[in-house]
Amino acid sequence: MNYSNHGSQDTRSGFGAGLLELGRINPNVVALCADLTGSLKMDAFAKEFPDRFYQIGIAEANMIGMAAGMTIGGKIPFTGTFANFSTGRVYDQIRQSVAYSDKNVKICASHAGLTLGEDGATHQILEDIGLMRMLPGMVVINPCDYNQTKAATLAIADYHGPVYLRFGRPKVPNFTSSDAPFVIGKALHLQEGKDVTLLATGHLVWPSLLAADILALEGISAEVINIHTLKPLDTEAILKSVAKTGCVVTAEEHQLYGGLGEAVAGFLSKEYPAPLEMVAVNDSFGESGTPEELMVKYGLDEHAIVRAAKRALSRRG
Repeated sequence: MNYSNHGSQDTRSGFGAGLLELGRINPNVVALCADLTGSLKMDAFAKEFPDRFYQIGIAEANMIGMAAGMTIGGKIPFTGTFANFSTGRVYDQIRQSVAYSDKNVKICASHAGLTLGEDGATHQILEDIGLMRMLPGMVVINPCDYNQTKAATLAIADYHGPVYLRFGRPKVPNFTSSDAPFVIGKALHLQEGKDVTLLATGHLVWPSLLAADILALEGISAEVINIHTLKPLDTEAILKSVAKTGCVVTAEEHQLYGGLGEAVAGFLSKEYPAPLEMVAVNDSFGESGTPEELMVKYGLDEHAIVRAAKRALSRRG
């Protein structure tokens, strides 16, 4: 592995750092939060730019409507709450007021997936990527660590149109470069390989690199690609890699349905059919537990990725 763990940080802090930097360089950036300023790490922005921060309270639908309206005056609103409340609770408002109207709103969602941990199934949304991917014109981004989340936060301010930015609460390895450019829709090749392609997003990128190390000990060369943007999908990078390796594994902290795996399967079925295995939550809600326990129980760790890679290889023949 060419990537080193430079300590662990939560990805939500990357969002907070990026938002603060945006506040200093772009006067049109405003922030709205639904009573979770500390949890979303928006407190530094709120303190430095009180006239550009709006505490909406537990009124997520109103927050989305207000954000859509602010874009008409040229503002670039960043909304913040938990992923469950950022999507499921306000899907109608996002669909009608943001996506259908093509408003320049950045929907920033923390505490996504199983790694929300002890808060349990009612808060661990695993369907949000699918919900957002289906909306016409919605960009969907799921960065892997602190540095990439900060870079993504900065990048989406320069993109005109609705964006869903997903991140999390637990501390995870911070292994990407702090000065790496973030290009929406362009996957990042983390490791070259020739036997199997590992396509990972979000918190599953680091375990995919660990899986590649385990596979290497068994003589299997795995190519690892960070799919930080799920829509638009970097189909060129995916096709080039799978045409070389002949089989692929997708890895995501999301339901099996509607996420990265199905997006890749849909594309490859038309362009380059190949054995594909999906590492994801299999049609199930989560439960309370530590993030580490849950990732193992639901088959989202490096060992699950290794097993999936071997299944894909056995099907390749």
